[in-house]
Amino acid sequence: MSKKQIEDVVRHSVESYFKDLRGEPPEKLHDMMIQFVEKPLLDVVMKHAEGNQSKAAAWLGLNRNTLRKKLGDHHLL
Repeated sequence: MSKKQIEDVVRHSVESYFKDLRGEPPEKLHDMMIQFVEKPLLDVVMKHAEGNQSKAAAWLGLNRNTLRKKLGDHHLL
């Protein structure tokens, strides 16, 4: 899947969300999207890194402590 395809999937999902709101204003949309994208991203990366947090942090461009915090926030530890 290309970067463009990933962008299109996100775009389609956000458009669908607005459609589902039926004119109601969204609340904390950025936080919601980050949470919904971040958790599966972390989960998949950790699986491919075979649980190695240092490797996963490097792949994600994060500090290992930041990764540990995010994993804890998403109940992935």
